[in-house]
Amino acid sequence: MQLGVYSLEKVLFNGEAVSVNCQTTTGEITVLDHHQPLISVLKKGVMKIIDKEQKEHYVEVNSGFLNITKGNQVKFLIE
Repeated sequence: MQLGVYSLEKVLFNGEAVSVNCQTTTGEITVLDHHQPLISVLKKGVMKIIDKEQKEHYVEVNSGFLNITKGNQVKFLIE
């Protein structure tokens, strides 16, 4: 999937990812390739990203939004 993680100040991750695990207001979710379209509100926690090379990246989240669109595009706007 093509993943973009953005804060108001900078780009935190932009590239291909295998999975993303995060906390939403309705519970913890893991986003994989070709996930159904979704818009959700994020809550405080740590986002875990696994990239194409199986390297793990961790991003601290205070709040934000998740947007998954058709075409395997996933975007996070976080604070």
